[in-house]
Amino acid sequence: MIQIADSDCRFRFQNILLNYKLSEYHTGYRAFDRAVLEKLPLEENSDDFVFDNEVLTQAVYFNYRIGELSCPSRYFAEASSIGFSRSDTYGLGVLKTSLKFRIQKMGLCNFAIFSTKGRTTTLDYYEPLAK
Repeated sequence: MIQIADSDCRFRFQNILLNYKLSEYHTGYRAFDRAVLEKLPLEENSDDFVFDNEVLTQAVYFNYRIGELSCPSRYFAEASSIGFSRSDTYGLGVLKTSLKFRIQKMGLCNFAIFSTKGRTTTLDYYEPLAK
């Protein structure tokens, strides 16, 4: 029950700080256009659970269009691979990312995660499929 309330709180907080309305930020079900992934400064992001939330926040910051598909999410102990401590770390990471977003939008600070000069991921390590 605490996890549901915590998730609801994070999602409302993000909708307010990002000034963007999504029905869900935390299920992990995502699809991105390759062109978007090539342009976002993904190398400035965390290597932890909060990565997907940072990518979503970057997409909002750089004005990429986000479409939503409904996806069922169920919160119960056996369904989660993240413990309470890691969940807290994730929640604080979400809040930190949202606050950075708002602070940068207000022009008070610049963060590499929202910089057009931030480090992007090189996607050329994939080999093209043979035709």
